[in-house]
Amino acid sequence: MLQQYTEQIETLGLYGFYLFLFILMGLSVQDVLKRSNVPKFGRNIVWAVLFFGCVGFVFKAVVEILWSTSHG
Repeated sequence: MLQQYTEQIETLGLYGFYLFLFILMGLSVQDVLKRSNVPKFGRNIVWAVLFFGCVGFVFKAVVEILWSTSHG
């Protein structure tokens, strides 16, 4: 039964791993920003760049899923 869903399980595991990496990256950036006493404007820029990078990655994944389901 698991052999039928191997590809879906691998895909979910890969996306879970990416989520884990994004969380670790966010925690490390937060730590660096705290220790460096970065001004609020700079912090906002850093978080905006990380947020839009994450949104782009999610958008890419959604487009890939939609593309693969519509083109068989």
